[in-house]
Amino acid sequence: MTLESIQQSKTKAADPVLVELIRNAFPAISNEMSYDLQRTSYNMMIYEVRDYCCGIVDTAGRLMSQNVGGVSHFVSDLGWIIQDVMKSSGKDGFRPGDIIITNHQRVQAQHLNNITIYSPFFYKGELICFPMVRAHWIDVGGMSTGFGSGDPIDAWMEGLQLDQIKIYDSGIPDNKALKIISDNIRFPEASMGDLRSQVAACRLANRRLESLFDKYGLAPVLSSLERVYDAEEAICRLAVDQIPEGRYEAESFYDDRVGRPEGQRPKDPIRIHAVVTVSGSNMTIDFSGCSKERPLGVNTRTFAGGYIAYKALTAPLEPLNEGSFRALNLILPEGTFMMAKYPIYMRGWSIFLPQVVDTVLKALAQAIPDRIPAAHHWNLGGALIFFGTNPKTGERFVGQSIEGGGWGGRPFEDGPSAAVSVCQGDVRNAPAESVELRMPVVINERSLRLDSGSPGKFRSGLGLRIRVTNLAEGRWNLRKQPQEVFPPWGLWGGRSGTCQKKYLKMPGELEFKEVDVSRYLVPVGTVCIDDTATGGGWGSPLDRDVDAVAMDVREGYVSKESAEKDYGVVLKSDGSVEIEATAKQREKLRVEG
Repeated sequence: MTLESIQQSKTKAADPVLVELIRNAFPAISNEMSYDLQRTSYNMMIYEVRDYCCGIVDTAGRLMSQNVGGVSHFVSDLGWIIQDVMKSSGKDGFRPGDIIITNHQRVQAQHLNNITIYSPFFYKGELICFPMVRAHWIDVGGMSTGFGSGDPIDAWMEGLQLDQIKIYDSGIPDNKALKIISDNIRFPEASMGDLRSQVAACRLANRRLESLFDKYGLAPVLSSLERVYDAEEAICRLAVDQIPEGRYEAESFYDDRVGRPEGQRPKDPIRIHAVVTVSGSNMTIDFSGCSKERPLGVNTRTFAGGYIAYKALTAPLEPLNEGSFRALNLILPEGTFMMAKYPIYMRGWSIFLPQVVDTVLKALAQAIPDRIPAAHHWNLGGALIFFGTNPKTGERFVGQSIEGGGWGGRPFEDGPSAAVSVCQGDVRNAPAESVELRMPVVINERSLRLDSGSPGKFRSGLGLRIRVTNLAEGRWNLRKQPQEVFPPWGLWGGRSGTCQKKYLKMPGELEFKEVDVSRYLVPVGTVCIDDTATGGGWGSPLDRDVDAVAMDVREGYVSKESAEKDYGVVLKSDGSVEIEATAKQREKLRVEG
């Protein structure tokens, strides 16, 4: 029985126990790949922040599994990489022990720091699938240090473009290819260490897959997987079937003009336009109305925005596999900024994706208002990137951390505080202790900001303040995400969210200055502040439970002044609610509009 016939068969007498076992076995292998990568990697973006995903993809490019908590916006185009290499190499182009590296924007369409390593898995001489690891390297040459910060004018200025390069042939390393990579990056110890960790994770998956097929057989495992995909599709269809049929539309804008010189500033902001059509258990998400690709600006080639929104609406807690998106018809025309044509640089490939997800959800707010939250903070990427040379050791360093913000209020409760975006899975910030051990800085403060939550019946979560002092000369990347003109929206009377702000204070200066800088050289003793963004509120602040407002004041989330001005809640000196004064204040605010 051939692999193709197994995958196409729908055996009616499938063993339900085996199907359930296989449903859990493949995610377990992906999870073990993740643990192996995290334990052995060299840079904090992997072992602390967890900016990676581990998956298994079949020869047709179908996702068999991904690790739990893997970065959400990494998954949508893993299959594209396999489809591309199968066209050029075919099944005969691989042998056991091969390892391939790629980050090329022709296919992967991300910033070049996201390096994908994968290996073929053979069973009894037949190519079955590919374990894959995509992880964030701290540098790949060019202007890629950190998160690809800077403003290159083309894709090649960003860094090394590695297009489906076989770095191990039948288990034998290609030392020339590895040396070319190592010689063209600033931190080869870290990046080549991460490469070895990714290779180890793929090899681990090969061993686990061989054990699984040895125990249960090729045909039973693959036919059971088809049943798993069918079940996942059915779950998603059932969720869509609960949404009222109709055509729902929303738009938002992303202002990529901020900080650009007059001659390079686009005439109009980027338009994100989503039309969601629900018909029975079928959903179509159409992005045809989005802006065209930008010669200089944010561009990508990914289904991630639509996929993440659909997954959140249908089966957010179910394992991720091929069946997760079978029932979705995603329309994303070539030439839009979300399906840009190579060569065009994609340094900012992901920064607008959280807003894309929220725009899809906003379109459905009229249909299912009891399920749709206000927009969240949209922060994606590095709040902290500092690099240089440690004068005590003479070693170069780069430190990074992704910091969370406030999510939008929900129809039933406040939004989470200090959480990363909807696109980032289980990504978290780097612990202060780890940052201080790895580079010459002191993290003076990491705290929730008073009054940063956007008011609503259910307010948004709070944003963070991170304050850092550098103990050596170095360069800060402190790029601003342009949300001031088009902030995250509130729903049903909730207030809009707040934008991210970044500040620097040099030695001898008395006040902090707001900045938007890349590779900015600063002396010892410079202090950086990052105030992360927040989402919108849900419902009118004047409908918020007065005791909840009083509790927020006691907890230090809301000031007494904001309680009265924004929520209409007047508090006594002991923190209790002044009932009559509160009723009058709320009536006054309602009249004032």
